[in-house]
Amino acid sequence: MNFPADLKYSKSHEWIKMLDDTTALVGITDFAQSELGDLVFINLPQVGDAVTKEEAFCDVESVKAVSDVMSPVTGEVAEVNEELLDAPQLLNESPYEAWIAKITGITEFEELLDAAGYQALTEQQ
Repeated sequence: MNFPADLKYSKSHEWIKMLDDTTALVGITDFAQSELGDLVFINLPQVGDAVTKEEAFCDVESVKAVSDVMSPVTGEVAEVNEELLDAPQLLNESPYEAWIAKITGITEFEELLDAAGYQALTEQQ
């Protein structure tokens, strides 16, 4: 498993990369993609959608099941990674490069973990 130190992590297995004080990229972790299996579809949020910390903002479909992706922050979707519509497997192949959405106007954060804290969480599951 890969746990980049420059990212923060949610307990629901999303990563967040802060771009500035109120803007961040959000995606799913290496642990999440390995648990989900081969991803075959993603239902992206829409630009302009409001997102709320700890609530679903999109979903992914794997060969196993459909799973919600939870937002680690409260804000607004400024951009989505449309490349994932044609190639959802990028989330499996490079989960820390295949971001799902750019969130702006962030006002609230879930309790986020650093890499060591997230690694410890995954070892308990």
